Amino acid sequence: MTIPQESIFKARSLTKVYDMGEVQVQALRGVDFDLYAGEMLVLLGPSGSGKSTLLNILGGLDRATAGTVAYRDLDLSHANEKQLTQYRRRHVGFVFQFYNLIPSLTAKENVAAVTEIAENPYSPEEALKLVGLEDRMNHFPSQLSGGQQQRVAIARAIAKRPAVLLCDEPTGALDSETGVLVLEAIDTVNRTLGTATAVITHNADISRMADRVVHMSNGHVQSVDVNAERRSPRELHW
Repeated sequence: MTIPQESIFKARSLTKVYDMGEVQVQALRGVDFDLYAGEMLVLLGPSGSGKSTLLNILGGLDRATAGTVAYRDLDLSHANEKQLTQYRRRHVGFVFQFYNLIPSLTAKENVAAVTEIAENPYSPEEALKLVGLEDRMNHFPSQLSGGQQQRVAIARAIAKRPAVLLCDEPTGALDSETGVLVLEAIDTVNRTLGTATAVITHNADISRMADRVVHMSNGHVQSVDVNAERRSPRELHW
Protein backbone atom coordinates (compact mmCIF):
# COMPACT_ATOMS: atom_id res chain seq x y z
CA MET A 1 0.00 0.00 0.00
CA THR A 2 1.09 3.59 -0.66
CA ILE A 3 0.18 5.62 2.41
CA PRO A 4 -1.91 8.68 1.47
CA GLN A 5 -0.51 12.11 2.10
CA GLU A 6 -3.52 13.72 3.78
CA SER A 7 -3.42 13.26 7.53
CA ILE A 8 -6.88 13.24 9.13
CA PHE A 9 -5.45 13.03 12.65
CA LYS A 10 -2.08 14.19 13.88
CA ALA A 11 -1.18 13.45 17.51
CA ARG A 12 2.17 14.33 19.02
CA SER A 13 3.63 13.42 22.43
CA LEU A 14 0.24 12.40 23.80
CA THR A 15 0.24 11.60 27.50
CA LYS A 16 -2.73 10.53 29.59
CA VAL A 17 -2.60 10.08 33.35
CA TYR A 18 -5.59 8.91 35.39
CA ASP A 19 -5.71 9.74 39.10
CA MET A 20 -6.98 6.68 40.97
CA GLY A 21 -6.99 7.95 44.54
CA GLU A 22 -3.43 7.73 45.78
CA VAL A 23 -2.30 5.99 42.61
CA GLN A 24 -1.65 7.51 39.19
CA VAL A 25 -2.10 5.32 36.13
CA GLN A 26 -0.21 6.43 33.02
CA ALA A 27 -2.30 5.18 30.08
CA LEU A 28 -0.36 6.96 27.32
CA ARG A 29 3.33 7.82 27.43
CA GLY A 30 4.28 10.28 24.70
CA VAL A 31 2.41 8.75 21.76
CA ASP A 32 2.90 10.03 18.21
CA PHE A 33 0.12 8.95 15.85
CA ASP A 34 -1.35 9.70 12.42
CA LEU A 35 -4.49 8.47 10.69
CA TYR A 36 -4.64 9.10 6.95
CA ALA A 37 -7.55 9.80 4.65
CA GLY A 38 -9.28 6.67 3.43
CA GLU A 39 -7.07 4.14 5.19
CA MET A 40 -8.00 1.12 7.26
CA LEU A 41 -5.85 1.08 10.39
CA VAL A 42 -5.72 -1.47 13.21
CA LEU A 43 -4.55 -0.58 16.71
CA LEU A 44 -3.17 -3.86 18.04
CA GLY A 45 -2.16 -4.63 21.59
CA PRO A 46 -3.10 -6.34 24.84
CA SER A 47 -5.59 -5.03 27.37
CA GLY A 48 -4.15 -2.00 29.17
CA SER A 49 -1.83 -1.02 26.33
CA GLY A 50 -3.54 2.37 25.83
CA LYS A 51 -5.54 1.59 22.67
CA SER A 52 -8.96 2.64 23.97
CA THR A 53 -7.55 5.72 25.66
CA LEU A 54 -6.01 6.84 22.38
CA LEU A 55 -9.23 6.17 20.49
CA ASN A 56 -11.30 8.10 23.04
CA ILE A 57 -8.99 11.10 22.76
CA LEU A 58 -9.18 11.01 18.95
CA GLY A 59 -12.97 10.82 19.19
CA GLY A 60 -13.25 13.79 21.53
CA LEU A 61 -14.57 11.61 24.37
CA ASP A 62 -11.52 12.24 26.56
CA ARG A 63 -8.70 14.75 26.81
CA ALA A 64 -4.98 14.17 26.92
CA THR A 65 -3.04 15.23 29.99
CA ALA A 66 -0.26 16.59 27.77
CA GLY A 67 0.66 16.71 24.11
CA THR A 68 -1.38 17.80 21.11
CA VAL A 69 -3.95 16.20 18.83
CA ALA A 70 -5.61 17.77 15.81
CA TYR A 71 -8.36 16.67 13.47
CA ARG A 72 -7.47 18.38 10.21
CA ASP A 73 -7.39 22.08 11.23
CA LEU A 74 -9.26 21.62 14.52
CA ASP A 75 -7.06 21.56 17.61
CA LEU A 76 -8.84 19.01 19.80
CA SER A 77 -6.36 19.63 22.62
CA HIS A 78 -7.80 23.10 23.28
CA ALA A 79 -11.36 22.72 21.97
CA ASN A 80 -14.16 23.58 24.39
CA GLU A 81 -17.05 21.24 25.16
CA LYS A 82 -19.34 22.82 22.58
CA GLN A 83 -16.70 22.43 19.87
CA LEU A 84 -16.08 18.81 20.86
CA THR A 85 -19.81 18.05 20.76
CA GLN A 86 -20.11 19.51 17.26
CA TYR A 87 -16.98 17.65 16.20
CA ARG A 88 -18.36 14.30 17.39
CA ARG A 89 -21.76 14.98 15.81
CA ARG A 90 -20.45 16.01 12.40
CA HIS A 91 -17.25 14.09 11.82
CA VAL A 92 -16.95 10.90 13.89
CA GLY A 93 -18.81 7.59 13.94
CA PHE A 94 -18.28 5.30 16.94
CA VAL A 95 -18.69 1.53 17.14
CA PHE A 96 -18.17 -0.10 20.53
CA GLN A 97 -17.99 -3.69 21.74
CA PHE A 98 -21.53 -3.47 23.09
CA TYR A 99 -24.16 -2.31 20.68
CA ASN A 100 -26.06 0.32 22.73
CA LEU A 101 -29.21 -0.03 20.65
CA ILE A 102 -32.54 1.25 21.99
CA PRO A 103 -34.58 -1.93 22.65
CA SER A 104 -37.97 -0.34 21.93
CA LEU A 105 -36.92 0.87 18.45
CA THR A 106 -36.54 -1.15 15.26
CA ALA A 107 -33.24 -1.29 13.41
CA LYS A 108 -34.47 1.42 11.06
CA GLU A 109 -35.62 3.61 13.96
CA ASN A 110 -32.31 3.15 15.80
CA VAL A 111 -30.47 4.45 12.74
CA ALA A 112 -33.03 7.23 12.20
CA ALA A 113 -32.31 8.53 15.71
CA VAL A 114 -28.95 9.67 14.30
CA THR A 115 -30.03 10.75 10.84
CA GLU A 116 -32.63 13.13 12.28
CA ILE A 117 -29.89 15.31 13.83
CA ALA A 118 -27.24 14.99 11.10
CA GLU A 119 -26.63 17.62 8.44
CA ASN A 120 -26.40 15.47 5.30
CA PRO A 121 -27.14 11.88 6.30
CA TYR A 122 -27.76 8.71 4.41
CA SER A 123 -31.30 7.46 4.80
CA PRO A 124 -31.66 4.65 7.37
CA GLU A 125 -32.49 2.34 4.47
CA GLU A 126 -29.26 3.24 2.65
CA ALA A 127 -27.13 2.78 5.77
CA LEU A 128 -28.68 -0.58 6.62
CA LYS A 129 -28.31 -1.80 3.05
CA LEU A 130 -24.61 -0.95 3.13
CA VAL A 131 -24.13 -3.39 6.05
CA GLY A 132 -26.36 -6.05 4.49
CA LEU A 133 -29.42 -5.65 6.70
CA GLU A 134 -32.01 -4.26 4.29
CA ASP A 135 -34.21 -7.26 5.09
CA ARG A 136 -34.03 -6.71 8.86
CA MET A 137 -34.77 -3.00 9.15
CA ASN A 138 -38.18 -3.50 10.80
CA HIS A 139 -36.89 -5.95 13.40
CA PHE A 140 -36.30 -5.00 17.03
CA PRO A 141 -32.91 -5.66 18.66
CA SER A 142 -34.34 -8.66 20.55
CA GLN A 143 -35.20 -10.21 17.18
CA LEU A 144 -31.64 -9.85 15.86
CA SER A 145 -28.51 -11.88 16.48
CA GLY A 146 -25.49 -10.30 18.15
CA GLY A 147 -23.76 -9.84 14.81
CA GLN A 148 -26.85 -8.25 13.30
CA GLN A 149 -27.14 -5.86 16.24
CA GLN A 150 -23.52 -4.87 15.80
CA ARG A 151 -24.12 -4.22 12.10
CA VAL A 152 -27.07 -1.99 13.03
CA ALA A 153 -24.67 -0.12 15.32
CA ILE A 154 -22.27 0.28 12.37
CA ALA A 155 -25.12 1.52 10.14
CA ARG A 156 -26.05 4.02 12.84
CA ALA A 157 -22.44 5.21 13.08
CA ILE A 158 -22.01 5.74 9.34
CA ALA A 159 -25.48 7.15 8.62
CA LYS A 160 -24.31 10.70 9.27
CA ARG A 161 -21.52 10.28 6.67
CA PRO A 162 -18.63 10.67 9.11
CA ALA A 163 -15.13 11.28 7.85
CA VAL A 164 -13.81 8.92 10.53
CA LEU A 165 -15.06 5.61 11.92
CA LEU A 166 -13.60 4.58 15.29
CA CYS A 167 -14.24 0.98 16.35
CA ASP A 168 -13.35 -0.28 19.84
CA GLU A 169 -13.20 -4.12 19.89
CA PRO A 170 -16.24 -4.39 17.58
CA THR A 171 -16.02 -8.21 17.51
CA GLY A 172 -15.10 -8.67 21.17
CA ALA A 173 -18.50 -10.07 22.18
CA LEU A 174 -18.95 -12.24 19.07
CA ASP A 175 -17.89 -15.68 17.90
CA SER A 176 -15.47 -15.83 14.99
CA GLU A 177 -18.05 -16.61 12.29
CA THR A 178 -20.29 -13.74 13.35
CA GLY A 179 -17.27 -11.50 13.81
CA VAL A 180 -16.30 -11.97 10.18
CA LEU A 181 -19.69 -10.59 9.11
CA VAL A 182 -19.14 -7.52 11.27
CA LEU A 183 -15.61 -7.02 9.95
CA GLU A 184 -16.96 -7.33 6.40
CA ALA A 185 -19.39 -4.51 7.13
CA ILE A 186 -16.57 -2.31 8.44
CA ASP A 187 -14.38 -3.25 5.47
CA THR A 188 -17.21 -2.37 3.06
CA VAL A 189 -17.70 1.04 4.67
CA ASN A 190 -14.01 1.80 4.34
CA ARG A 191 -13.66 0.59 0.75
CA THR A 192 -16.99 1.92 -0.54
CA LEU A 193 -17.24 5.27 1.24
CA GLY A 194 -13.54 5.98 1.76
CA THR A 195 -14.13 6.54 5.47
CA ALA A 196 -10.86 6.66 7.42
CA THR A 197 -11.26 3.77 9.84
CA ALA A 198 -9.43 2.75 13.02
CA VAL A 199 -10.19 -0.61 14.63
CA ILE A 200 -8.98 -1.60 18.09
CA THR A 201 -8.28 -5.27 18.67
CA HIS A 202 -6.05 -7.62 20.63
CA ASN A 203 -6.41 -10.24 17.87
CA ALA A 204 -3.36 -10.25 15.60
CA ASP A 205 -5.20 -12.08 12.79
CA ILE A 206 -7.58 -9.13 12.35
CA SER A 207 -4.61 -6.86 11.64
CA ARG A 208 -4.22 -8.51 8.23
CA MET A 209 -7.31 -6.64 6.95
CA ALA A 210 -5.61 -3.29 7.60
CA ASP A 211 -3.50 -1.01 5.44
CA ARG A 212 -1.38 -0.18 8.51
CA VAL A 213 -1.02 -1.79 11.93
CA VAL A 214 -0.02 0.25 14.99
CA HIS A 215 1.36 -1.99 17.75
CA MET A 216 0.82 -0.62 21.26
CA SER A 217 2.17 -1.77 24.61
CA ASN A 218 2.23 -0.13 28.04
CA GLY A 219 1.11 3.25 26.72
CA HIS A 220 3.66 3.38 23.91
CA VAL A 221 3.53 2.90 20.15
CA GLN A 222 6.05 0.11 19.73
CA SER A 223 6.03 -0.14 15.94
CA VAL A 224 3.98 0.54 12.81
CA ASP A 225 3.67 -2.03 10.04
CA VAL A 226 2.40 -1.49 6.51
CA ASN A 227 0.65 -4.46 4.95
CA ALA A 228 1.81 -5.01 1.38
CA GLU A 229 -1.44 -6.86 0.68
CA ARG A 230 -4.62 -6.10 2.56
CA ARG A 231 -6.76 -9.20 3.20
CA SER A 232 -10.52 -9.41 3.14
CA PRO A 233 -12.20 -10.53 6.40
CA ARG A 234 -13.16 -13.85 4.76
CA GLU A 235 -9.46 -14.66 4.39
CA LEU A 236 -8.79 -14.30 8.11
CA HIS A 237 -8.48 -17.32 10.39
CA TRP A 238 -9.29 -16.56 14.02
